Amino acid sequence: MLRARAVDGLAAHADTRHPKEAMQETRAYAAFEAAAPLIATNIARREAGPRDVEIDILFCGICHSDLHMVRNEWGGGTRYPIVPGHEIVGRVRRVGAAVTEHRVGDLVGVGCMVDADRSCADCVEGLEQFCPNQVLTYNAHDARSGGVTYGGYSERIVVDAHFVLRVPENLSPAAAAPLLCAGITTWSPLRRGGAGPGKKVGVVGLGGLGHMGVKLARALGAEVVVFTTSARKRDDALRLGAHDVVLSTDRDAMRRQHKSFDLIVDTVSAQHDVDAYLNLLRRDGQMTLVGAPPEPLSVAAFSLLLGRRSLSGSTIGGIAETQEMLDFCGAHGLGAEVEVIAIQAVNEAYTRLAAAQVDYRFAIDLASLRDG
Repeated sequence: MLRARAVDGLAAHADTRHPKEAMQETRAYAAFEAAAPLIATNIARREAGPRDVEIDILFCGICHSDLHMVRNEWGGGTRYPIVPGHEIVGRVRRVGAAVTEHRVGDLVGVGCMVDADRSCADCVEGLEQFCPNQVLTYNAHDARSGGVTYGGYSERIVVDAHFVLRVPENLSPAAAAPLLCAGITTWSPLRRGGAGPGKKVGVVGLGGLGHMGVKLARALGAEVVVFTTSARKRDDALRLGAHDVVLSTDRDAMRRQHKSFDLIVDTVSAQHDVDAYLNLLRRDGQMTLVGAPPEPLSVAAFSLLLGRRSLSGSTIGGIAETQEMLDFCGAHGLGAEVEVIAIQAVNEAYTRLAAAQVDYRFAIDLASLRDG
């Protein structure tokens, strides 16, 4: 049985330009090296300051990026120990004296960011996700503590009020957690692309991102078509809200969709034929990549030139856009499809995630950390 470890991971990354704030200890699950499993530990978090919100975490979704970061698969940027998790939903435990947006007991969420400079051009436009000085929810330098940020696989978290989002009370907290990443990642291109009544929207892939793209596009009023390589996903795609499902390996089925789409959101993170989908766009149609294949994708110039089509990319959204998405999900009763697990099963969940043996999203029930 793995033994819990205690760590002050902050000390190794101290920044003498910023005085350390008062700290508190909280329980968490962390990885201490790339090949090691996540294990129980204690971490230090700052005490809530005047503009901070302290949150008791109820659920935290598992994003595929958590797996990549824990295993140091993205260019050597992982700092150990690492506590992953950026799909966080919880209850407000304490608020700072200057906080007016949130109250004790509120259901709230924290996504991929916990700070930014809030003065650059991107922040001024409400696009904090592009801020050159943004602070990610975990594995980022944190000037306030002098260390690194720790994510949502933990008992509680302290976040600046600006980056704390209101979660509608009618949503299941477990199903709401992945909205903080998978939800906003698909919402942003759908909104920018004008998905709605009279528009035909394609969603490529039906995984953690794709299934939210289907739900959101349908709720926005668009005609929704799912593209998948797996015939067994047809019934589930229709259950989730798709009007039609196309097996992308069926050339005749793909040919019948030629030049019929206004917008395609591509959620696939593996090598695939982008031109096959670009050629399904109408004149001035848009295709947006939200998946991240490890190798460059090949695109034929004429797939764009003939039809004045556009190919773009998108990540998450800013704070205001994320709140808009949460409010929309509350109004339409939309949440992610989740398999709820105890924190003690997180390593098994990572193994299944790496093998694509999960339907949509895992959500960790953090009561298991407090009780276990």
